[in-house]
Amino acid sequence: MTDNKTIESVYGSACERFSAFGIDVEGALERLDAIPISMHCWQGDDVLGFEKGAGPLTGGIQATGNYPGRARTADELRADLDLAMAQIPGAKRLNLHAIYLESEAPVAREAIEPRHFTGWVDWAKERKVGLDFNPTCFSHPLSADGMTLSHPDAAVRDFWIAHCQASRKVSAFFGETLGTPSVMNIWLPDGMKDLPADRFAPRERMADALDAVIADKLPREHHKDAIESKLFGLGLESYTVVSGEFALGYATSRDILLCLDAGHFHPTEVISDKISSTLQFVPELLLHVSRPVRWDSDHVVLLDDELQAIAVEIVRGGALDRVNIGLDFFDASINRVAAWVIGTRNMRKALLRALLDPTTALRKAEAERDFTTRLATMEEMKSMPWGAVWDFYCLSRNVPVGLDWLEPIRTYERTVLSKRKAA
Repeated sequence: MTDNKTIESVYGSACERFSAFGIDVEGALERLDAIPISMHCWQGDDVLGFEKGAGPLTGGIQATGNYPGRARTADELRADLDLAMAQIPGAKRLNLHAIYLESEAPVAREAIEPRHFTGWVDWAKERKVGLDFNPTCFSHPLSADGMTLSHPDAAVRDFWIAHCQASRKVSAFFGETLGTPSVMNIWLPDGMKDLPADRFAPRERMADALDAVIADKLPREHHKDAIESKLFGLGLESYTVVSGEFALGYATSRDILLCLDAGHFHPTEVISDKISSTLQFVPELLLHVSRPVRWDSDHVVLLDDELQAIAVEIVRGGALDRVNIGLDFFDASINRVAAWVIGTRNMRKALLRALLDPTTALRKAEAERDFTTRLATMEEMKSMPWGAVWDFYCLSRNVPVGLDWLEPIRTYERTVLSKRKAA
């Protein structure tokens, strides 16, 4: 158990240390509180969703592991999210996929409507969180051959266009009802396992289909469109239609958001370095913060160098109002609720460290070409007592300090998760 007096005392000393660098810790915590992190619903159920008669997961996506307690219904998923969110300080959102609808009868993908998501809206209203959305262009018979919006069959393309158009209406409903714009991210699994003979035609069809999807202009105060690239997927190793270049070109030319996913680039690439470049040309970014291991494997986010670099780039660049932070991982090998907590707390820890950065002093040294002071200061900040500030932040926001969050999740596992039978 934590000692509150000790935490407060150590925090006071930490504030003095940071103050010597001109850093207002209280101000940093207030800013941190207001940064929303969009948690992803699919960590709780291994990306299966709640469609009636749904088939297996496809689209080059895999959730590996068989840890007990996967959410089988929307109510179970919401209960799991409630527990996870109670362990995480600061503003939060929830990112939904179209397959997380609620309906007693089967609903075709192109026929989804806001009424199929009212349970989620009611839940979000009560908790004062925003909702984001995604069309689900995978795990469907009409995506089985690896093509959706770029399919050579016009009927198949029209189906997926209709689904994405219906998804935009759901997204706009979220934004209008909850008073905070919903970011709708379009990710397409389109690609080929082996070398294609024609790389042009699928991309031409994709661009035309996407134009049809976003043709109806929706108020940005309710809804924002985003396009996400992909490097490759299982069964799509040789060619993906929406490559990084395609997504960047489409987003810039259509004035929509670009989604940068940490696992959707070559192994030596990182998205932290892309933030300052892409924000020169797109109005906003959406981030899918994940952790690739060897490939786009969507491991739980760690507080590693790249996560910290992402946070620093956003904060130093003054881009908090232009970057929408979302998480994207799905680990079925550990407690799924704990995975949410670990990953989301790590994202907020990285943002805290970035907010405790002496940006003004670093920029001054750089402007004066004093690279010695710049490097020395950057290195010194690595050993500053940010952990004491984090502990106080959690304590003052009435969420568990340290590993105190683990016991309620273990209790929940014993009393709730262990009693769920595999569907």
